Amino acid sequence: MTASNELQALIYGRLVADPGVHAICADRIYDAPSKDAPFPYVSFGPSDVVEDDAECITGRTETIQLDCWSRTSGKFKEVKSLADAVKKALHKYDGALTVNALVQMRVLGIRFFKDPDNITTHGVVTVEAMIEEN
Repeated sequence: MTASNELQALIYGRLVADPGVHAICADRIYDAPSKDAPFPYVSFGPSDVVEDDAECITGRTETIQLDCWSRTSGKFKEVKSLADAVKKALHKYDGALTVNALVQMRVLGIRFFKDPDNITTHGVVTVEAMIEEN
């Protein structure tokens, strides 16, 4: 399994199992949500990888965007609660990967905005993970 896929699986598992996230969106964590996915939910967005090798270690820093979605008449309360729950579940999480090694994971920031339809609110949680590749 690639380091990126393994990291995504780890994040998915953590979010599905987290009581704070579950209280808001149950198990609605999607790689690619359908057009009729019920709100609120979290979806995986773009990611990027920067090589971060050291002597005798092949490493990478991967940044992943997690998108939190709500549709409560343009109000931000639900999406902010969901994004904060995602941050709490992932920031400094020290879970284990099976093939590679997670050195550190942290949430770099959260942004909130209203989508053009004026009823959907969107929270973007930026997660950074340092990984030693096997």
